[in-house]
Amino acid sequence: MIYMFYTAKMSKRILLGVTGSIAAYKAAELVRLFVKNGDEVRVVMTPAACEFVSPLTFQTLSRNPVYVEEFKRPAEWRPEHISLADCDLAVVAPATANTIAKLRYGLADNLLTSTLLATRAPIAIAPAMNDGMWENAVTRENIAALEKRGVKIVAPGYGELACGTSGLGRMAEPEEIFKAVESIA
Repeated sequence: MIYMFYTAKMSKRILLGVTGSIAAYKAAELVRLFVKNGDEVRVVMTPAACEFVSPLTFQTLSRNPVYVEEFKRPAEWRPEHISLADCDLAVVAPATANTIAKLRYGLADNLLTSTLLATRAPIAIAPAMNDGMWENAVTRENIAALEKRGVKIVAPGYGELACGTSGLGRMAEPEEIFKAVESIA
């Protein structure tokens, strides 16, 4: 008799935070990659992110509700930022300079930042911003502090930026982010 043993791939519960950057459109492809991998994805968007991409896009791709409002009546018995914090991995892509600063200092003034403060899961961020913002001493200090705390930084690349210039600050491509966080959780 031959016994065949195999290990079933374990799907991860991914929290994807999308912040207010033109790079938000790339996050849709990141959702698609996670879902294709068999992961369950719940998306939390900041209100500013909704100005760039519709929550319906992420709802369709993730096959889950999308969360934006912090004080909306929770669907579960726990407040939403607590239930959403129960994940295997939290990824913020794109991560704006504003959100990065909030993460560094533990500010929780929207659903995403409240959820990230509450999670015990590993956190990865993919910064996206103008090169002047990326190179600013304050942003560099914020990134260094987050790295010291164990936050995985998927560094931005060099290329054409939304402002019409070229420089370092362009969000990493979805495939690169996916590969960088695949083994974290």
